[in-house]
This record gives sequence, structure tokens and C-alpha cells, in this order.
Amino acid sequence: MYSPNPSCESQENLQEEVICTLFYLIPIAIVTWFGGRLLGIVVAIVNALAWAFADSSSGHTYSHTAIFYWNSTVVFGIFLVLTLLLSVLKDALEKQTALAFTDYLTGALNRRAFSDLLQMEIDRSKRYKHPFTVAYIDIDNFKQLNDKFGHRAGDLVLCTVADLARTQLRSTDLCARLGGDEFALFFPESGQEAAQIITSKIQLCLLGEMEKNKWPVTFSIGVLTFIDNIPHTVDEVIDLSDSLMYAVKNNGKDAIRYSIYTG
Repeated sequence: MYSPNPSCESQENLQEEVICTLFYLIPIAIVTWFGGRLLGIVVAIVNALAWAFADSSSGHTYSHTAIFYWNSTVVFGIFLVLTLLLSVLKDALEKQTALAFTDYLTGALNRRAFSDLLQMEIDRSKRYKHPFTVAYIDIDNFKQLNDKFGHRAGDLVLCTVADLARTQLRSTDLCARLGGDEFALFFPESGQEAAQIITSKIQLCLLGEMEKNKWPVTFSIGVLTFIDNIPHTVDEVIDLSDSLMYAVKNNGKDAIRYSIYTG
């Protein structure tokens, strides 16, 4: 008569236990990834208790009661480690994604992200015949500020410009640092009048903050509205706005010039 090999039965039982334990990991991983660390920990605790209940109800016997509690603790530890590792991984990925689209110093959009979003808005505006406006901002005398007060002061000015601009913008508007001391603002579905109100407020806020901190800089701003004959590419839109800003700079700086693009 065939007699089952105890070692084979032991291996089969071990495989079943491993598969069962892995089954508990799936909901923990899903909840942690999409719901966050705290919710993941809650599910890890619930699943650890469920595992302990299932193990004790299965008729599984141990040589000592303490082994059951030890196994339950180890299983909970595995669930908890998985939760923490996944949450750390997700945080790292989100930070990397943010760094790919934001300026490392000011937190504003970088040129790449701004260009991508602006291109989508250009396409949308051309399709639905909606106007949009781009404001190009250059900090006057920024090099002299760096030379006199140091690059730390220059960095603080850049961060202040980005922060103050964002506080005045609507949720649909965009603020980007295009490089050096140059920023761009984008106002979707906004004609010249609406953009003028916002940029005037931003200019006043910026000048007030510069004066308050005794930073000897001003701002040359070109505000260009696109209604008809909208250019096809982002580079054209940015270059046209940049040219308007330079017209301000060449005419004495510290001013805003508004214009409507006619093609």
C-alpha cells in the first residue's frame, strides 16, 4: 500500500501557505499605491488579523502556542514593510515626475512643461476660436543685484517673483520660469482687458515686494494677446512675446507693453 511521504506533504502545505500569504499582499499593495500610506497600514493590520484568524480556524497545530503569535507578528511585519516600501517608492516617483516638469529653484513650471501645456492650449484655441494671452517678464538689473548682494539674494528674488505671480493667477493660468531671470505667464481664454487687470496687479505686487526688501530691480513685461491668425508653434508664440518684452526693455525698462497679435 502507498504511504504518502511526509516531506512531500510538508512541502505542499508550505506552498499553500505561501500562496495564501501572497493573496493578502495584493489588496495591501493596491490600497497603498492608490490610497496612500495611512490607508495601506490600516489594510495591513486588517489583513494580518484576518490571516491570524484563518490560521487559527484552519486547525493548524503548533508545538508551542508562542509560535502562532510569532508567525502572526512576522506576517504583519511583512505586510507593514510592503506598505512602507511601496509608499516610499510612490513618493520618490512623484518627486521625480514633479522635478521633470518644474523649475528646481522656484517651483514654477520649467520651459519644457510650459511649452507642452502651451501647445495644447494653442491647438484648443485655434479649434474653438478662443483668445489667449502670454505675458513675458524679465527682471531688470538682475545681474547687478547678483553682483552687489550675491547669488543667494538673486535666488530669493526669483523665488519671490514666482510665488507672488502664482498668488495672483487663476487656477487655469500658468506660471513658468523660462531660464535665468525670465518668466512667462499664460492666460487661457483671456483677451487683452482681462490680462491687463492681472498683469497690472502682479506688477504692483512685485514692485512693492522689491521695494520692501530694498532689492534694486524692476520688471519689463510684454503682454501679447492672440485672437486670430494664431501661430502654429509654441516657439513662435514665445518669441513674439519675448520681442514685445524687449521693446519695453529698449525703451527704458520698468513698464508693461500690451499688444494684440494680428499675424
